[in-house]
Amino acid sequence: MVKFGGKFAALTLSMNGSEGVLYTTEIRKMTTVYKKWGYRMKKLPLQKAFTFLEPGPVVLVTTADKDKLNVMTISWTMVLDFTPRFAFMTGSWNFSYKSLIKNRECVIAIPTVEYLKKTVQIGSISGAKIDKFKKFKLSPLEAASVKSPLIKECYANIECKIIDYIQKHNIFILEAIEAWVDDSNKAPRFFHAVGDGRFIVDGEKVNHRRIMMDKIPSGV
Repeated sequence: MVKFGGKFAALTLSMNGSEGVLYTTEIRKMTTVYKKWGYRMKKLPLQKAFTFLEPGPVVLVTTADKDKLNVMTISWTMVLDFTPRFAFMTGSWNFSYKSLIKNRECVIAIPTVEYLKKTVQIGSISGAKIDKFKKFKLSPLEAASVKSPLIKECYANIECKIIDYIQKHNIFILEAIEAWVDDSNKAPRFFHAVGDGRFIVDGEKVNHRRIMMDKIPSGV
């Protein structure tokens, strides 16, 4: 056992000792950081960095190509400005991709925590050969300005036009043209993907509107 920052780290040696050498090297790196900053700061594997920046909430994106409706789960979304414009990332590995490129429109539907497991399941299979609306008992509703359907079971639905596609990074830029909300749900709770199979559910809301009033557009 090796004492480090007030705690103990176990060294595990393989038969040839290589695993132990690597682990010892990592301990030395962390020890150096600890001494330099004056407090314990463990080195994080770089591939885990994104889990601290994961946006939310997890959304469902619907598309329509002729008579074929589809829905996919997206966790990598972002707000670009107050106009409102949004972005999400997806690529040719998703069945909906061709419809997004061809028809340049979609609906972003925001499910509540009651649909967390179903949302994950929707994102775990392809709509190439099945009707995901039927399989998951979702109710498509006719949208006002796009052919892609709203989802009745979702708290909010945002009709969008695709105004740009950054192919290098598989990023779609969207402009919202209609938005709908189920105001019968007085306390909706959404969920956010950590990125490693775990999810965080909305908790307490803290209001600091008074501090930010000069930065918040009228009507928000």
